[in-house]
Amino acid sequence: MNKNQAEEFLKEIHQQHILQYFDELGDDSKEALLSQIENTDFSVIDIKKDNSPSKAGTIEPLGAMKLEEINQNKEKYREIGLNAIRQSKVGAVLLAGGQGTRLGFDKPKGMFNIGVNVELPIFKRLILNLMEVVDEAGCYVPLFIMTSEKNHDDTVSFFKENDFFGYDKEYVRFFVQDMSPSVDYNGKVYMEAKDRISLSPNGNGGWYSSLMNNEETSDALKKFGIEWLNVFAVDNVLQRMADPVFVGATIDSGCVSGAKVVKKANPDEKVGAMCKKDGHPYIIEYYEMSDELKAQKDESGEPAYNYGVILNYLFRTDELQKIVDLEFPVHVVEKKIPYMNESGEYIKPEEPNGYKFEGLILDMIMMLKDCLVFEVEREREFAPVKNKEGVDSVVSARELLRKNGVEI
Repeated sequence: MNKNQAEEFLKEIHQQHILQYFDELGDDSKEALLSQIENTDFSVIDIKKDNSPSKAGTIEPLGAMKLEEINQNKEKYREIGLNAIRQSKVGAVLLAGGQGTRLGFDKPKGMFNIGVNVELPIFKRLILNLMEVVDEAGCYVPLFIMTSEKNHDDTVSFFKENDFFGYDKEYVRFFVQDMSPSVDYNGKVYMEAKDRISLSPNGNGGWYSSLMNNEETSDALKKFGIEWLNVFAVDNVLQRMADPVFVGATIDSGCVSGAKVVKKANPDEKVGAMCKKDGHPYIIEYYEMSDELKAQKDESGEPAYNYGVILNYLFRTDELQKIVDLEFPVHVVEKKIPYMNESGEYIKPEEPNGYKFEGLILDMIMMLKDCLVFEVEREREFAPVKNKEGVDSVVSARELLRKNGVEI
């Protein structure tokens, strides 16, 4: 895209100010800004076009495959899962675009050392977890790592410096999450600098479209013949991915997706709970739970909405493709957005000043016809690292690692 093409395009979408300082820029900055304009999805910035699902609808419980049933059929499920893994039908997707800011760590969160007496970056711990499946199956699981524009170079360099923590690099692909522009309350795109649009990641629901928009990763998906993708978050150091039992149970169930869940610690725990909405699988956020829903019981006397998601999902790729071929829901979210003002100063607002646009993984679940809710043992598979101290923190995760016999 050249300057004239950019001017014509921006005029059509009423964002001509993006090129306001273009003639002042050096050649490299000009090229970078034109590339940003060409590669940014501006279709989301109509703030009146919030097509996120309505909060209204009929909510009802969705039963889970509980530990007892899983244990009774574990070997059957394990063999089904291992067979799929050995045929390269299963890939793993690590969502690792975030920084460790809340941990007081100004690098990719996956680089944070969760160890005490040994060096144990979160990335290494996750790779070691996945290696257990590799050892059991006798083959590598293709691993796709989603980074962000901000942490991509650091992440790739870290893996290379550490020789991929023993994982075969031929089975690892990195891709950058697609970005969406940020706007003020009138829909005007914010600038971060004279040569840079203010962009933000397109939400955790944007992982699949980002993977498919990257030529290297989309080609690898086809090359390996992957039919199932297990997507999981970087901040759970006990995360079990490409788990043969989970994969096998989902395949055996006939469902097109699966979600690992844990029993909620209490009705007010800040995790989304699996349920059904208007007949479709749905994740109800903790802040949407009414007192009436919290008090509801199932046939065994347990809370009816008792299973919280841990951001570990299994999806059939052909069903994911159907979703992205449709108009995927976009949530318009009010945020505090740093920006460059008219005097060229960089401003970090203390109050919300505009909107970001995000797709959410919970909408992926709702757009599918069914989902296997698969219970896992909380203390064996759920150690989130969200805070420096307190609940779901570095401190609590370290304690859980110790309980699971991990040397830290």
